[in-house]
Amino acid sequence: MAVQAITPDYVGEIKDKIENFHGNQVVYAGWDRHLMFPAAFAWPVPPAMPFSDFRDQVMGEAFGIHPEWEQINWDTVVWLLDGQSFTPDINKGLAEQGIGHKSLLRFTTPELTGFQGAGV
Repeated sequence: MAVQAITPDYVGEIKDKIENFHGNQVVYAGWDRHLMFPAAFAWPVPPAMPFSDFRDQVMGEAFGIHPEWEQINWDTVVWLLDGQSFTPDINKGLAEQGIGHKSLLRFTTPELTGFQGAGV
């Protein structure tokens, strides 16, 4: 998204550039149709972190409070990475499969529609 400054000569310092995260990168993840989480979460994580660790530990800590988290069938989850269809390799690192700084992962659980069907 382009930013339009009030004055044409405005120059600002970018605070969320990857160099400011001490070897980590910011990755966002959102669980579609689960309204208990109105927006994606953001975490600073190592680019080499295996996807399985990101999903099970990092995402699990945040999304695990949802009553349906333990019911997820990971074989049927539909993933998007930065708006494009994505099939993660749980054994590969995040960056190795194109998950970069400020990437957005979204996932949908076809069998689960949110607490008491709220996401239908």
